[in-house]
Amino acid sequence: MIEYKESEFLVETEVPEDELIISRTDLNGKITYANETFCDISGYHEDELLGKDHSIVRHPDMPSAAFEDLWSTIKAGKQWIGIVKNLRKDRGFYWVEAIVSGVYKKGELVEYKSLRTPISYVTKLKYQRLYDKMRAENNERTRKVIYE
Repeated sequence: MIEYKESEFLVETEVPEDELIISRTDLNGKITYANETFCDISGYHEDELLGKDHSIVRHPDMPSAAFEDLWSTIKAGKQWIGIVKNLRKDRGFYWVEAIVSGVYKKGELVEYKSLRTPISYVTKLKYQRLYDKMRAENNERTRKVIYE
């Protein structure tokens, strides 16, 4: 079990209702495009994101099974839709619904795109509980908040 201080991972950034987070990656998951909203919400500058694995924003609360499902779905040429908790540069977090799919040119897969939108508090709570359970069942890291 990983222990974190009270302040770590506890500050949420709300994604505004009228914003759309957009990114594109190469076929290996390296970021090739990040819109201004992605930069603002994640706390990174564009030059800190470009060329990095999209997992740079992977929150430790996310179970590996979610990303295994994402990759198997998009590699099969299908669209993946899921709820994701992302990690900000300052170690805060933000929740989104993500739609990830392939980008094709002349019938050939050339990259992936991800569109992310805000979700409700009730959905966040539901998925936090689900992801905590999934990580525990799969013997993945779990968190314990300690107070000093």
